[in-house]
Amino acid sequence: MDLFSYQREQKKGTEGPLAYRMRPQNLDEVVGQSHLIGPGTALRRMIEEDNLHSLILYGPPGTGKTTLAQLIARKTESYFVTLSAVSSNSAEIKKAIHSAAERLGYYQQRTILFIDEIHRFNKAQQDLLLPAIEDGTILLIGATTENPLYEVNAALISRLRVYMLYPLQENEVRSLLERSLTDPERGLGLSVATLTEEAFDLIIRASKGDGRAALTLLDMIITVHDPSEKVTAQQVMEVTGQMATYYDKKGSGHYDTISAFIKSIRGSDPDAALFWLAVMLEAGEDPLYIARRLIIHAAEDIGLADPMALVLAQSTAEAVKMVGLPEGQIPLSQATIYLATAPKSNSAKNAIYQARAAVRESKGFQVPPHLADSSHSLASKVLQKGEGYQYPHDFGGYVKQSYLPPEMEGKCFYQPTEQGQEHRIKEWLQKLQSYLQPNR
Repeated sequence: MDLFSYQREQKKGTEGPLAYRMRPQNLDEVVGQSHLIGPGTALRRMIEEDNLHSLILYGPPGTGKTTLAQLIARKTESYFVTLSAVSSNSAEIKKAIHSAAERLGYYQQRTILFIDEIHRFNKAQQDLLLPAIEDGTILLIGATTENPLYEVNAALISRLRVYMLYPLQENEVRSLLERSLTDPERGLGLSVATLTEEAFDLIIRASKGDGRAALTLLDMIITVHDPSEKVTAQQVMEVTGQMATYYDKKGSGHYDTISAFIKSIRGSDPDAALFWLAVMLEAGEDPLYIARRLIIHAAEDIGLADPMALVLAQSTAEAVKMVGLPEGQIPLSQATIYLATAPKSNSAKNAIYQARAAVRESKGFQVPPHLADSSHSLASKVLQKGEGYQYPHDFGGYVKQSYLPPEMEGKCFYQPTEQGQEHRIKEWLQKLQSYLQPNR
């Protein structure tokens, strides 16, 4: 680091943003993530003993990924290199790896390469890292807000350990705010009583577990407040405006929220389902995507227990397509409540899965002659197609004959449940038992 860089860092340490000034100087100062770096945890021991392996730190913004990397940089005897996938290119990756190889060869010093927002690298750029990790040229630490299982190459993931960081709990954000508020050197040097309890609560809720966001908000509020008065909830609201929902539309926020939504419907909890629907709508999720998921759920988890569920879900998609938002939220709400309170059956899904498995596992079969196409005038005479077929309507609508190939005789794929209208289907099939396939 040159003189100017040193002076710039010193200035930021005393006059920079509060979130920067309050960055932890050691592991004991880190707030949250006790499952990873609490006393006695494996990762903490590896950091303290400078005995790390390649890893990815995965979690939402403001949970401490970059902070952990910086603490590792201070602790390790390895050479520490930082790249940002937002601004770095392939040439810079190659240069970092080449320098690491020379460092290892000449000085027997290993290199830790920290890549922030690693998911921003494309597949080819990620692949450049593989040989260097494999032969020990570099030890990689990646940080990402996106689910690495979707955004990082499988080959790279297989060589790394993924550590999940979670949003800070309310008490953890409170602790961080109080420390920053009262610290006389790096913090604001004020009293905890500077903020009313309602103001604290509002900042904590607005930050949504993002420590950096909480400190940034506190910094902004203190900058404009009257030192002779307490900071009130109203003053906090004037700064925060509408509280944003953290929701990465292409990453884990997207997948986790839609998963919670569908599981709440499947679990017949309309209130929870409406909550997750509201989260998606507030975050700007595509309403047609939600409607498509409702269609899938209606067939997969309700099915024949209430056949109208699929009809309503399809109508909801058409309604949303026609009217858009905000009005489209109403049919989405209606469909969500209907599906959540409908009887559930996955028999249709299980039936087609089992039928396809039977096809895949079969050693071969032919369409029985009596079921084969006999529309051609010579099909029956020359090829014996259609011979022996009994037209059900000639027998009052039902007649005992086999509709499966001999190799599949006796197979039963559809197992109706006792739920909703499917109970009536089950009774009907039992009533027709003597008219259906002989061995069924």
